[in-house]
Amino acid sequence: MGDIVSLSGLEDISIGDTVCDPGHVEPLPFVAIGEPTVTMTFSVNDSPFAGREGTYVTSRHLRARLYRELQTDVSLRVKDGETPDSFEVWGRGELHLSILIENMRRQGYEFQVSRPEVLYKTIDGQQCEPIERLHADVPQAYAGAVIEKIGRRRGVLESMAGQDRVRLEFLVPSRGLFGYRNEFMTDTRGEGIMSAVFHGYEPYRGDIPHRSVGSLVCYETGEATQYGLYGVQDRGNLFITAQMPVYAGMICGQSNRPGDIVVNVCKTKHVTNVRNSSAAEDSLRLVSVRPLTLEESLEFIDGDELLEVTPKSLRMRKRELSHNQRMKAASRKKQTE
Repeated sequence: MGDIVSLSGLEDISIGDTVCDPGHVEPLPFVAIGEPTVTMTFSVNDSPFAGREGTYVTSRHLRARLYRELQTDVSLRVKDGETPDSFEVWGRGELHLSILIENMRRQGYEFQVSRPEVLYKTIDGQQCEPIERLHADVPQAYAGAVIEKIGRRRGVLESMAGQDRVRLEFLVPSRGLFGYRNEFMTDTRGEGIMSAVFHGYEPYRGDIPHRSVGSLVCYETGEATQYGLYGVQDRGNLFITAQMPVYAGMICGQSNRPGDIVVNVCKTKHVTNVRNSSAAEDSLRLVSVRPLTLEESLEFIDGDELLEVTPKSLRMRKRELSHNQRMKAASRKKQTE
């Protein structure tokens, strides 16, 4: 036991199988693997910029890559989606699926994904959700901030021990951990250590605030300008920089108020024979931009939004790119309500 050996000529061998002498069969017990708790929809990229940066962009490429992942990842589940160009992917958490997304984009795949959603179960007639046991090792000075943030995410503190560094143990819903890892590192000044394992299913713990503000949505296709971004920055936080290609329906920032705001970041300054002072021109450099990482983007997008993933870019967008079509859909929704 423990020796490293090499085998060849055996087909259809998967994780969990036992290879032994046909004359002396002793199968080893299979180690139980936790069930998936989070699902996302992977689909073919249909944005105006589709096919510009990726090598593998078709549904055939996407399907083959996802089903090939099943050969090495036993905790992953893949099934065909509602349309021929989409696939439902189930994993053991947001981090699990984020690693798959990052690996695929590094391999040249281009696709789009939906917001992660947890998988609910009905147990004894009651809706239950997956719960994670979260362990956090943080300096004493930052323990209060961690406890407060986990409490907002419907987590319950189970134990607390230590003096200079405090070890905290929580039971928190899986959906409460979406996007929390980056927030945790900020709150602990990079000194915190956290890990989470699946605990089980418990009754639904109530709503968790996701996003109280809307998105800044691009009005037209073109190239973002410094002048256009400067005129928009007062309306929220920007995610893009000047000279970045954008398209209508693409999300370029976070609004500072509820509801989406359509903005024109491609606006250019009217050319005249009157030259402004250099001080007025220099003031346009005050635009502050905070590009989002993959995990932050997955946390930010809402139910009517998608994340476009390419080997070079991460772009958040509306499912329906047309502003007029979105307004008509919102009007119909109000009438039905």
